[in-house]
Amino acid sequence: MMKNLIPVILMLLTLSANAQEWQPLFNGKNLKGWETHGGEATYEVEDGVIVGKAVTNTPNTFLCTKERFSDFILELQVFLPNDLNSGIQFRSNIRKENDRVFGYQCEIDPDGNRAWTGGIFDEGRRNWLYPLSRNPIPSAFQLGRWNTIRIECLGSDIRTYVNGVQASWLADDMTNEGIIGLQVHSIGDDKAGYEVKWKNIRILTENVAAHRLDPHPQVPQISYLKNQLTDWEVSKGFRLLWDGKTTNGWRGAKLDEFPESGWTIKDGILTVEATDGGESTGPGDIVTTKNYGDFELELEFKFTEGANSGIKYFVDPTLNKGAGSAIGCEFQILDDKRHPDAKKGVMGNRTLGSLYDLIAKEVHSNWRLKGPNTWQKARIVSKNGRVEHWLNNEKVVEYDRFSQMFAALVNYSKYQKWENFGRWPEGLILLQDHGNEVSYRSIKIREL
Repeated sequence: MMKNLIPVILMLLTLSANAQEWQPLFNGKNLKGWETHGGEATYEVEDGVIVGKAVTNTPNTFLCTKERFSDFILELQVFLPNDLNSGIQFRSNIRKENDRVFGYQCEIDPDGNRAWTGGIFDEGRRNWLYPLSRNPIPSAFQLGRWNTIRIECLGSDIRTYVNGVQASWLADDMTNEGIIGLQVHSIGDDKAGYEVKWKNIRILTENVAAHRLDPHPQVPQISYLKNQLTDWEVSKGFRLLWDGKTTNGWRGAKLDEFPESGWTIKDGILTVEATDGGESTGPGDIVTTKNYGDFELELEFKFTEGANSGIKYFVDPTLNKGAGSAIGCEFQILDDKRHPDAKKGVMGNRTLGSLYDLIAKEVHSNWRLKGPNTWQKARIVSKNGRVEHWLNNEKVVEYDRFSQMFAALVNYSKYQKWENFGRWPEGLILLQDHGNEVSYRSIKIREL
């Protein structure tokens, strides 16, 4: 008899131990351990539920824990009876000068068109880090019902889940500790009195690794780690295209070696120095020493005010040995507000993220466009003739380089004189010298 009870006893002891590892953050009675920052929205406890009520003419408001957390798993339930945007801050901090909460936010997004609940937004800092445009799995969030949100933080590895479905997977090491906060978003007059509710808020801070869920195989990881690869990236075949320290793997587009001056390497950043604003009139473009056909390229770039530059692919440097840049398809880098090239070309096909002089980027209504002196992400995917441009993890250009439409665009562009332009089986990857200061880091690639 006792022998048969042993497995049951062991199971009960295990469940008891697991239950003890979880700690409530909300006692169900009052807001002890919490404090409000930011705006003037109100928070009250009603029937064991925290109710946040929106107030007009006030900035985002946050009900924040007084305690700070580093590695943890946070679980809670959220209810939105209306389309009031909200979010859950974590590893966040407060600017004392204006009581502004900033840091990672798990988005609560009732917008039926976008549906980015579970995406990661960097409140008051870098904006979107993981928009759900990169996740092929549909959002599991449902308006008008209780939804379970789970946030896992272990070192630089951050994952979010909505109703048990993985929403995001971020690798970022900017902040490793901070408060947790419940957001009531700023509103217009049409949403006065709108509510958002939270309950069953609990956190686990011990044995975090043992309690994490397995990542979904279809959910990609987005990394902001500088000049290094995550285990996930290595498993998917990525390698660093620039090592962050040397010129290995690169040369001048019209040279046998790397340019002697004009390109600098400092603190893991590769920078082309400003000259006269001309196309390849300074140190010149640099290119990879290897050709690529089907590939996925990702990097971060930062341009100065009024700058013009570009990332080129399928480049053949033998086509233009005279003045100007080497020839290839170009992911445009441009200060759209200040550089005159943004108004040239046709219907914006020379703006940031566009396929230069051929296809204008698609501007998304939910975007927060980034300007100069800010790190941004570029991603270029080429496979079986299909090419995509991604700017800050939003797809902005898509085309078939073997299509009749692409051929027609080329025939009416500056590239018409280059036979079979954009259709070569492979080519070099290029970082352009256009006479303005532009910096790069975390350049990585995988062949597809």
